Amino acid sequence: MYSFDFDTVTDRRGTGSLKWDVGDGELPMWVADMDFPTAPCVREAVEKRVAHGVFGYSVIPDGWYEAYARWWFKYHNLEMEKDRLIFTTGVIPALSTAVRKFTTPAEKIVIQTPVYNIFFNSIINNGRRVLENRLEYKDGEYFMDFDDLEKKLSDPLTTMMILCNPHNPIGKIWNAETLKRVGELCAKHHVLVFSDEIHCDIVAPGSEYVPFACASEECRRNSITAVAPTKCFNIAGINTAAVYVPEEGLCNRMNRALNTDEVAEPNAFAMDATLAAFSDEGHEWLEALNAYIDGNKNLVYEFIENELPKVKAVKQDATYLMWLDMSNYTEDSKKLQAEIRSRTGLYLSPGSVFGKGGERFLRMNVACPRTLLWDGLERLKKSLEM
Repeated sequence: MYSFDFDTVTDRRGTGSLKWDVGDGELPMWVADMDFPTAPCVREAVEKRVAHGVFGYSVIPDGWYEAYARWWFKYHNLEMEKDRLIFTTGVIPALSTAVRKFTTPAEKIVIQTPVYNIFFNSIINNGRRVLENRLEYKDGEYFMDFDDLEKKLSDPLTTMMILCNPHNPIGKIWNAETLKRVGELCAKHHVLVFSDEIHCDIVAPGSEYVPFACASEECRRNSITAVAPTKCFNIAGINTAAVYVPEEGLCNRMNRALNTDEVAEPNAFAMDATLAAFSDEGHEWLEALNAYIDGNKNLVYEFIENELPKVKAVKQDATYLMWLDMSNYTEDSKKLQAEIRSRTGLYLSPGSVFGKGGERFLRMNVACPRTLLWDGLERLKKSLEM
């Protein structure tokens, strides 16, 4: 049994960190990047690779396929066949490749807003059109609007749907019944599903995510699933991910697409980091991490209830990104976010960047030592009292 330290603050200023490229005195709690060092076993694997001293071209060993297959079968009840797994440098590069190779310019791609803002980039930058299926928000919870979804999917120009599972920024795990219904509708209207499941291992203790490919045979046959250790083990700077494509013909096309886009070659550290992350030691660290993040979330819920009753924190079971309903303060989250940052240096994400339905929300990253979280909450309170 290992003991892991999530309380020590690591100074990330001056390290080329995107998250911490901020002014003096500012506290960034925006981008999905944790302020914890990665698992000791991952660090040890990378350090061993560095000590070797030669960083030439890399191959993808059998162990890489076995690590993914073992992890998803053991923890997520999904059987991944080796010849249906493809290495890629990242989830978004894979998504952009799928958009380019499986749709044509001016076609429409459905996303469920509010949703990860980079989905918009992958669609618009490649000359396709965004079709928003806005999630329903009722009594502090989110649900899919299936009537509107089918209307959007039935559009003859709609050829792809990007699913976020678990969903960022609302932190929701979609259940099997919901995913099965999505699969049925997409198959009915001949719409390919690209499922971004990068947050799948950041879940509250006792919760369990359902892979889209597990929900039904229709889901399995008509989907491309993107997964990676990068979000959950805080190694986004090591470009390593995978796509799982169960249907043989679709898999062959995706394999060719990733290779022709030159995003299917591993860097010198990608294999070692992945194998270490998807190990028993990696899982033990991940369980401790999830317990710590759950404690942080509970602290936020309690603080808001006692100190900021006009703010509503959406209850969630996945990710480390909290979704704060600021309806009592604003109808323009971008303006409120800027005011909070100007007043106290607290840097949050405005909900409006995530599409329709996010205009009155802020997103707060709580994957940090508790001292930083307390600091962030106090700054939020101070800024709203000014």
